[in-house]
Amino acid sequence: MGGKEMEMPREVLIREVGPRDGFQSWPEFVPTEKKLEVIKALIQAGVKEMETTSFVSPKAVPQMRDAKEVMAGVPRNGCRHAALVPNLRGAELALEAEADELVVVISASESHNMANVRRTVAQSLEELGPIVAAAKKRNVPVTGAISVAFGCPYQGDVSLEEVFRVAGGYAEAGVKRILLADTTGMATPLRLKRVVTAVKEKFPELDVGVHLHNNRGTAMANLYAALEVGVTIFDTALGGIGGCPNVPQAAGNLATEDVVFMLEDMGISTGIDLVKVIQAARLLEEILGRTLPGQVMKSGPRDPELAERICGIPRHP
Repeated sequence: MGGKEMEMPREVLIREVGPRDGFQSWPEFVPTEKKLEVIKALIQAGVKEMETTSFVSPKAVPQMRDAKEVMAGVPRNGCRHAALVPNLRGAELALEAEADELVVVISASESHNMANVRRTVAQSLEELGPIVAAAKKRNVPVTGAISVAFGCPYQGDVSLEEVFRVAGGYAEAGVKRILLADTTGMATPLRLKRVVTAVKEKFPELDVGVHLHNNRGTAMANLYAALEVGVTIFDTALGGIGGCPNVPQAAGNLATEDVVFMLEDMGISTGIDLVKVIQAARLLEEILGRTLPGQVMKSGPRDPELAERICGIPRHP
């Protein structure tokens, strides 16, 4: 039921998705130069992989209308910049903009896929082959995300067969990495272990990561559960921003700085500097002008001197 538990990994890969998932979901357009300021701060903190933007219709997602300009302005020193693409046209635009990776999203449920991309699951899977082929010509990898893998806001429970259908489509197309997305925050630790373990056993050729939202307050517990079943790839967003626009009352992703704090304290390397990522989160909060969900940016690291210097937490009562 809970999945076979494994020894905790010594290191994990944090995929920063704030510049895509976070800014895409923000109610106001974030100016290009401000996006680039945050992206540069994340790279300086040690982020090696990032969903940097999304090549979608400006009418559908106006916050991403500067995707080409963002890709043109990002530093290329050691960070892989991924672009989310909803279809072949988006993939072509992302490749022209020299994205280092494409991310394709297909929902496990028909209802969410229709709400998200106005296509059936079969139609999305059918277009997957040409997208992968276009990326392969430029030697660009493709990552496949499976939305609502742990529950759908429209139909409720999502079956393993529905998840397998999309995972199998990715595997057949030649995709090597997939992300199981808790788009609705409906996962709980045992449910997550069951789904992740089943997918890993059925598709051992795929690298499986998770993308966790915190709608119901279980995201950090789910991350810990994922570690226990051998997951080493995690999507997080600076400050905890983000949320699917087609999920009612959507909450953000796990905050990058919160995850880095917990994992590094557990002896699991993220390759990200905690102080610098806290500073990046505070910069983001200043740019956006609102209090963000992330907690470590408010409380600071364990070191009282650092907490005082970075977050203004007094060392003495």
